[in-house]
Amino acid sequence: MFFASDNAGPAHPKVMQAMVDANTGYMGSYGADPIMDRVRTKVRDVFEAPDAAVYLVATGTACNALLLATLSRPWQAIFCTDVAHVEQDECGAPEFFTNGAKLSLIPTTDGKMTPDGLQDAIARHPAGVVHGVQPGPVSITQITESGTLYTLSEIGALCDVAKAHDLPVHLDGARFANALVSLNASAADMTWRAGVDAVSFGGTKNGLPGVEAAVIFDPALAWQFELRRKRAAHLFSKHRFLSAQMDAYLTDDLWLDMARQANANCARLADGLRDAGIALAYRPGGNMIFAHLPDAVHERLQAAGAMYYTSRPNGPDGPGHVTARLVCDWSLPTEDMDRFLSLLKG
Repeated sequence: MFFASDNAGPAHPKVMQAMVDANTGYMGSYGADPIMDRVRTKVRDVFEAPDAAVYLVATGTACNALLLATLSRPWQAIFCTDVAHVEQDECGAPEFFTNGAKLSLIPTTDGKMTPDGLQDAIARHPAGVVHGVQPGPVSITQITESGTLYTLSEIGALCDVAKAHDLPVHLDGARFANALVSLNASAADMTWRAGVDAVSFGGTKNGLPGVEAAVIFDPALAWQFELRRKRAAHLFSKHRFLSAQMDAYLTDDLWLDMARQANANCARLADGLRDAGIALAYRPGGNMIFAHLPDAVHERLQAAGAMYYTSRPNGPDGPGHVTARLVCDWSLPTEDMDRFLSLLKG
């Protein structure tokens, strides 16, 4: 009964086999392998962006931080929510890789930035005043760290505010596939058609051993990203093993199939929680649930070996409850969900 993170689940066997298959003979290093040539074509096809620059790194933190560094300058503010992964879970990596850009936090109640909130944050950093940081990139997390989902129109509205101030937009898509299948949208509609300039296209949380794609829609920024990746020690020599993962991921829609299964597991679990009278903090947008569990229920689940992260809520349930974060991956066994729900009901 492991609901702690989709990072903790296994990699898909087809991906592992692709890595084994890549472990034959000699190939060019540092991304000059023929598998990476296929990956570039496949990613560009997914995003309907034939000129996009595509690069692979091993971690989501590297992908986010290097893209934000490419889009910003050290004297700028990067606008993100107060619960964004780049704020809470990356140990200052964006500030480090940007050489000092400041994260400007936008408060949320459901993990989502609003156009008004973004406008207010930009107004706090007026351009042209030498004493303060200058406005810089906007970073949107889709799916959010609260498990909620931006609609296409909501992404477009945020991009409109950013573009009105001539600011680039980055999308942290660690759970990009989960969002895409929830919206039944195209990757192009969720990104560059809405106004997004660069995407952290996640794979590790969706069945890969460890690879993320940095997708940059303006190829003029490509060389700068390449230099930053090398300088940051994130250019892999045996790059073929990153390429093989992403190649398998994008073959025969495996990436979408795994996301659909993870989302379906989440929906099944959410329905079971509601049937048991458990309140959810937010409407799940993909594969992550925040549920208010009474202490007695929480203790019973923990004693039985259920694994998930908790925090004390500030919501209507108040003392005597914990907020449990339950994350479903593509491989989660049905019997684990059923056992969890049975224990929950006592």
